[in-house]
Parts: sequence; structure tokens; C-alpha cells
Amino acid sequence: MNTTTSTAAAARYKAGGGAPLVSLKAPVTLSVLALVALTFFGFLGPAKTAELKISNDGDAIRLPALLIQGGTGGVVFGIVLLGLAAYSVWLWKDGRKSPSWVPISFAVIFVFAALVWIVAGARDSSISLAGLFAGSVTLAVPLVFGALSGVLCERVGVVNIAIEGQLLGGAFTAALVSTVTQNAFAGLIAAAVAGAAVSMVLAVFSIKYLVNQIIVGVVLNVLVSGVTGFLYGTLMVPNKELFNTPLHLDVLPVPLLADIPFFGPILFQQSVIGYLMYVAVGVIWFGLFKTKWGLRIRAVGEHPQAADTMGINVNRTRFWNVTLGGAVAGIGGSFFTLVAIDTFTKEISGGRGFIALAAMIFGRWNPIGAFLASLLFGFAYNLQSILTIIGTPVPSQFMAMLPYVVTIFAVAGLVGRSRPPAASGIPYVKG
Repeated sequence: MNTTTSTAAAARYKAGGGAPLVSLKAPVTLSVLALVALTFFGFLGPAKTAELKISNDGDAIRLPALLIQGGTGGVVFGIVLLGLAAYSVWLWKDGRKSPSWVPISFAVIFVFAALVWIVAGARDSSISLAGLFAGSVTLAVPLVFGALSGVLCERVGVVNIAIEGQLLGGAFTAALVSTVTQNAFAGLIAAAVAGAAVSMVLAVFSIKYLVNQIIVGVVLNVLVSGVTGFLYGTLMVPNKELFNTPLHLDVLPVPLLADIPFFGPILFQQSVIGYLMYVAVGVIWFGLFKTKWGLRIRAVGEHPQAADTMGINVNRTRFWNVTLGGAVAGIGGSFFTLVAIDTFTKEISGGRGFIALAAMIFGRWNPIGAFLASLLFGFAYNLQSILTIIGTPVPSQFMAMLPYVVTIFAVAGLVGRSRPPAASGIPYVKG
């Protein structure tokens, strides 16, 4: 056997075992989920027909609704999922990894099949897809900003557990400044400054004084929660009109584009912060992967010693990137008080900073991946509310916990390896 043949064989089989070197986790996971879908969504699926409305009643262009019979549709979806799982197994036997489109397509079809199953079994077997996804995008806005903050920080080597505190600080400051100045945009800018201030504390203690980054993040979350709670009780509650009546950032539909069926309400009927979300995802992705700035940041996060050798000031780069991440999270926090609710309440962020952290991990430290993962969480939040309205027998808490289960699978590597930047969480001492 020549060298080329030996190398190819070694790449495809373990020595003496005859088993492919590629992990079996993904094919097994997809196969099990496909069988679950075929059994529960198909063979045990409801007999009623689910009506999935693509257009809303007030749309300029109306498209017909999708009518899918519960059990029959479940069987079809299950067979398609089994086909994708079989393709993944075939690639494994051939010693090749499944391309990224396989698990992504599998996830989309699985979620859609579950949606049909849920709606078909509900008391009111009708749901607006446009409304469902538009509400999901809206609920995902603070999660996206929080996840982007985590990406900016961890890509440069700093673990940002303080996203919750940054969101909360941004929400409080936006409400206070907007009320005092009677200007919503002043509140938006102040929220970014507040988030950056929280991040600067994280940067100083974790980068300069080498304090454990996770501990600093947790302490900052508790500190911001305590400070905002104290000021809310002593300042805002007795003087609501003076300090807690922020101006509202209204939804700004884009002419013509907002009338596009299905996609119009989702993409082109957002507030200023919603449009900033799209811009932030694109700009941060382009900056990280297409510019010299992004190359330096990724070098610092992966191998700070090598970056230092090339003349990059590692700690200064980390400091300013963490500060930028805090400003991004602060803008996300302003969504709570300038868009969602016209007032600040205690613990208004509701733990979404930790959900954003999970979305960042699920998105594999990539701005676009974090954006899509945040949409999944927003989808689960919105669907949980809609399930109660349409009267489905499926407990709404089940959909609320599903994204966390998926995240655990992703972090465990069952649907592909998830690796953080090599120097993430490791302080750098020059020399």
C-alpha cells in the first residue's frame, strides 16, 4: 500500500478497528430525533388540520394559508428528517463530517413539524405565521444585543458574565435620562454609556488586576441589580412623573417594503433599536472576519503571546473591546424601557443576559450564529404566549425549556463541536 492510500485510510478508519474517525454523535442524534418526529408528530399526530396563515388581515397583498393535516403532515416531515439522518449516517460511514446545512435544515424542518403538531392539536387550530415570527424577532432584540456583546468580549479573550448587569443598567439609564431630557434618543445614547461603564469595571478588574473574570461578572450583576433596585425604590417610585416616564420609540414601517407578505412585518416594521440590531449584526460580523481590526481581535483571543510578538497591545485591545461590548449590551437594555414597556421596573431584564450568553455559545461565538440562536429563544418566548391563547394541550412550559435543551446538546457537541476562543477567560501577563 502506497503512502497516499495509507494516509487516506488512516483518515477514514481507526487503526485496527475499522471504524470511521468522524464522531458518531451527530448522526445518532439526528436519527433519534427523526424517529421521535415520525412517531409523535406522524403516527400519533392529531387528525385535525392546522391552518398556518402567511398573511395578516390588514396586508395589502393576501396569500392563502397553509392547510396541513396533523398526522399526515407529521409522517411526511418524519420521512424527510429520516432522509437527512440517513445521509448523515452515510457520510459518517464514508469518513466524512455532515456539512452545516444538514443540521440546520434538520432543525428548521423539525421545528416546523412540531409547530404543525401543536397547532393541529389545539382548540383553535389556526395561527398567524407572520405574527408569530414578527413577535419572535421583537422579543429577540435585547437577546441579540446581549449575545453580540458576549461575542465581542470572548473573541478578545474575556468571559462576559456581566451581560445581565449591562442590560439592566442600560434599561435603567435609558428610562431615567429619557424622562429627564424628554428625548428618547438621549436615553438610547445614555444606555450605551451605562453598559460601557459596567464593562469598564469588568475590564479593569479582570485585565489589569487579574481577578477571575467569572467572579467579577457575577459580582457586577448583583451590584447593578442592587443599585438599580435601590434607585428605583427611592427615586423612581415616589417621583414617577419626574424620573420614570420615558418617551417611546415607535415602530417605523419602511414604505412599500413593510407591505411585502410575510417578510414585511418581520423585517420592515421595527423600532429604531430593531433596525440597529440588523446593522449591528452585519457590522460586527464584517468587522470581525473581513477587517484588520477583526484579525487582531481574533489573534488576541486565540493566541495572545503571538499577537504580542506581532506588536499588538493585548491588554489595551481587550480593554477597549470589552468596553465596546458593554455599549452594545446597553443599547439592548434600552429596548425594555424605550420600546417594550414605557417604564422601568425592578429586575426588568428578567435574566435575559444569561439567555444571551447561552445564545452566544449556541451560535459558536459568531455574530450571525448568535443572532439566529437569539431568534430561536425569541421564537420560544412568543410561542409560549400563543400556545395559551389557542388552547393547545401541550404545556407552554415545554416550549419555554426547549431552547435550553437544544443549547445543552450544542454545547455537549452532539450536533457538532462547539469550541470557544482558545484564550477565553485566561488573563494575559506580558513577558
